[in-house]
Amino acid sequence: DESFEAFVSQICADFINQYDPQKERCWVAEMQDEQIGSIFCVNAGENVAKLRMLLVAPKARGLGLGTKMVKECIRFARRVGYKKITLWTNDILIDARKIYEKQGFKLVKEESHHSFGHDLVGQNWDLML
Repeated sequence: DESFEAFVSQICADFINQYDPQKERCWVAEMQDEQIGSIFCVNAGENVAKLRMLLVAPKARGLGLGTKMVKECIRFARRVGYKKITLWTNDILIDARKIYEKQGFKLVKEESHHSFGHDLVGQNWDLML
């Protein structure tokens, strides 16, 4: 429902308002002058990065774009000295979870919640760098 748009908007606003150019990045993928994907790497404190908003447009799925963006986020986090990357997702996002698993992320916590108009199972994943 519309609460997902508000959630994404808040993440973007927080990134802009608290941006640390030494420790944070946002990548936006484009194809034929159209935005088709994004990923954020933000400072979660204590040498921990947080991967946020891995989004890939439906027409760009299956092209390896999600994997490329996750790999770039991990490379950046290592380069600037983070010791761990964490992320939050939902169990129904199977393709995204497969990307995280292939990159070495480990599931550390699951919790049921009601968000975006649905009953979901949220998951926290970590990758030690």
